[in-house]
Amino acid sequence: MDYNQDFNDKYENETQIENQNADQENIITNDNSSKEYGEINFIMSQPVKKPRRRKSFMVYVAIALVAAIIGGLAGSYVTSYRLDSFIKEEAAKSSINAQEVNINLTDDVYFAVAVAEKAQKTVVGITTETERQINTFWGPQLRVEQSMGSGFIVDSKGYILTNSHVIGDGKYKNITVSLIDGSKEVGQVLWYDTTLDLAVVKINKTGLPAAELGDSDKLLVGEPAVAIGNPMTLDLERTVTQGIISGLNRSIVFDDGTVIEPLIQTDASINSGNSGGPLFNAKGQVIGINTAKMMSAEGLGFAIPINTAKPIVEQIINDGSFTTVYVGITGMAVETYERGYNVDLIADYGVIIIETMKNSPASEAGLKPNDVITAIDGHKIEDMDDLKRRLYNYRDGDKAEFTILRNGEELKINVTLRTRPDEF
Repeated sequence: MDYNQDFNDKYENETQIENQNADQENIITNDNSSKEYGEINFIMSQPVKKPRRRKSFMVYVAIALVAAIIGGLAGSYVTSYRLDSFIKEEAAKSSINAQEVNINLTDDVYFAVAVAEKAQKTVVGITTETERQINTFWGPQLRVEQSMGSGFIVDSKGYILTNSHVIGDGKYKNITVSLIDGSKEVGQVLWYDTTLDLAVVKINKTGLPAAELGDSDKLLVGEPAVAIGNPMTLDLERTVTQGIISGLNRSIVFDDGTVIEPLIQTDASINSGNSGGPLFNAKGQVIGINTAKMMSAEGLGFAIPINTAKPIVEQIINDGSFTTVYVGITGMAVETYERGYNVDLIADYGVIIIETMKNSPASEAGLKPNDVITAIDGHKIEDMDDLKRRLYNYRDGDKAEFTILRNGEELKINVTLRTRPDEF
């Protein structure tokens, strides 16, 4: 038997039967659809080849995706190549231009660089040896102690300005001055004053670079400031710190009761060893002498206005010494007097005269005991230190207008000041 032929004949018969049944179903379906859905019958009766359409759409999508990927890779390569070339070109330009850029040191952004370049060589280190008596098992003995501070050259002939406490307030054994070239010179104290906390030291060397002195009376709060000194140790010599002028006419009281005023306040970092060093403005001019840091707070440093020291320095350089004028009184601050004698004076502040010296400027001008001095040439006077500081601005024969309170009445009296005698 031919099984293949029999199988084919049977398959053809079954196929014909299935096709006939399908045609009958289509006729029935189309008839029902035309009754229920009207025009939809035409659409439903059309041959729809959905599988082929779906296949064609997917092919297009695939082709588009492949094209996009290839295009993206090509674009990315081109972009990367162009970007890499651009970066290399710009880098090459930058390496050339960086050497051609000149920093303008007059710009405030770089003022500290300019100040350091101009003035660093004028700053010196001052090492002071002092003797202090201590009690030991074998009895009192002298111990030599060493301290370090800063200073700056104010004249090419070797005159140096610093703080009084840097040279031990005159109680020194040896003083050594360190210059920027590494050389060391023996220092000699020409003058010092503990009230002002200022001192002038001389070294036997000439041709030195001198600092330019500015005008501290023209300072404004907020303007730039640069401090240069030797904080903590000479290993950190000529350290530069910058900040601003954060206050003017400040006063500070030390543990021993000493009051120093008026002072410049700055947030430029000032540490132990900076004392005596210069405080500069943005032009590299000295506007103050660094004197102290407020230990209980950060960013509070103080400097003595350079205008306080100017007349002293000028006279010492010209005459070799400094002599002050005097009024010829013994006096006391109003506040201290009221507290000590349990009285209430009419004056809120000032110096009450306890005694006037014979043949002194005070007695000759007509000042009397119980007068209260409240101002000299318009500058407020609160205590004897204030009066003493104000007198540093006068020379022998200068006249000054004293404002006083006498029996509740305000008076103006002109006083002709004279050089203070040695015995006074």
